[in-house]
Amino acid sequence: MNVTIDGQSYQAKKGQTVFELCREHHIPLPVFDKQLLCNFIPSDVTYDISFVEIIDSYHSAIKIADQLKCENGMVLVTNTESVIEKRRGIIQEILQNHPLDCISCKRAGKCSLQDLCYIYGLIDSNGRRQLNKFGNVQIPIDSSNSFFIRDFSKCIMCGKCVSVCKDINGAHAIDFVSKEDYRIVTSVGDDNLENTNCNFCGMCIQVCPVNVFIPKTEIPYINHKDMELVKTTCGYCGVGCQMQLKVAENRVVGIAKDVTGSNKGHLCVKGQFGWQYIHSQERLTHPLIKNPNTGQFQAATWEEAIDYIYDNIQPIIDEYGNNSIGGLCSAKCTNEENYLFQKLFRTVFHTNNVDHCARL
Repeated sequence: MNVTIDGQSYQAKKGQTVFELCREHHIPLPVFDKQLLCNFIPSDVTYDISFVEIIDSYHSAIKIADQLKCENGMVLVTNTESVIEKRRGIIQEILQNHPLDCISCKRAGKCSLQDLCYIYGLIDSNGRRQLNKFGNVQIPIDSSNSFFIRDFSKCIMCGKCVSVCKDINGAHAIDFVSKEDYRIVTSVGDDNLENTNCNFCGMCIQVCPVNVFIPKTEIPYINHKDMELVKTTCGYCGVGCQMQLKVAENRVVGIAKDVTGSNKGHLCVKGQFGWQYIHSQERLTHPLIKNPNTGQFQAATWEEAIDYIYDNIQPIIDEYGNNSIGGLCSAKCTNEENYLFQKLFRTVFHTNNVDHCARL
């Protein structure tokens, strides 16, 4: 079907939304951090500013591109004066309760709300965003859980954390909660997260466009200028989730989403927060062999370790039997490698004593 946008003709697919058509042809439409991860979230967010104006011979109407299906012969304009004013009004509504602390915010320079304020001229002569404070309500920062703080004063009520928690994770630990004088997004029942179904997967952190959720390990590095993102694979189970390590001063300080893998940017609590072992002084970085004279473990090369196993495993079997040995597989290996490992123990050593670390 043929759709005209800003004077240009495009071919749309059946069932395609105007927003999807614009994104396919790189037609700019303003959104709040509309990244690939958010496309997996059912749309029940409070604010949407992807407005377009439908033009026909009888009348015109302003619609939300993300909710508008393409029709043959449709004529749309993305930047009329009425569309721009509609977008400005929504942004101003969001700004009513948003704090003016961009200088100390780690999202500064990469915040979709901050970008939209400049694009639509919502700044005063000093370069500060225009906004109206919502009464004298002081919303406290919540630091009750072990993993991250929640600064509700920054919340723009977009509902992305609510959606990802309910529809992707299934925990539904976050929801809209009404107070006496205002409404916020917080824990279900306004309780501590530990008392909800929250499993601390960190999905809310990754979808928040304005830095409401701040991992405690990242707080000392919020304004670090040389933060580097290093793509890697989670080292826990066999799913192989993709993620990005936040590296500052040659140390991992946090985790960022990577939407290119099969996990689509989602992680569990171990992948999101269980990376501190990287810098542990007790982390094993090479094989250890126990000295028979001192009883202490000593560092060895992989060749020495394999030779030691080869020299000692058969005498143990001869003296104590096949079930005196066992093997522990690793989630860091491929399925094929783990299959060969268990086959080695069952067909060569004739024992079923094989287990896997992902079951622990």
